[in-house]
Amino acid sequence: MTAPVGETFFGRRIPFIDLLGARAEGREKGRAVVSLQVREELMNSWRFAHGGVLVALLDVCMGSAAVTVDPEARGVVTAGLSVSFFRSAAGLLRAEGRVLRGGRSLVHCEGEVRDADGELVAKALGTFRLKR
Repeated sequence: MTAPVGETFFGRRIPFIDLLGARAEGREKGRAVVSLQVREELMNSWRFAHGGVLVALLDVCMGSAAVTVDPEARGVVTAGLSVSFFRSAAGLLRAEGRVLRGGRSLVHCEGEVRDADGELVAKALGTFRLKR
């Protein structure tokens, strides 16, 4: 599954995000929300979202929040990421990334993935380096 021609993810074309089928739901200063409908090819052998899919979702939502702290930033790269998993999930997942502290070059964020019932699936802390 790929994004329709011309569609971008918060203003950027990211082929890996297209492959996952993640959708940019909204972004404001210090916060970003991303959603993903889990399809069969994104599942593990137990038929739940693969942990790598959850990590990618957390990484992109926190990175999307991190870039909002500096209007001159062209993007971010992940410098560090720590994820804890709380429950299995399938169906529609929603991830929210929030900036905890923004500096001139590094931005610290937290992120959560919740299922359609609002149950916490995974939580992360991430550090992102601003690219100018």
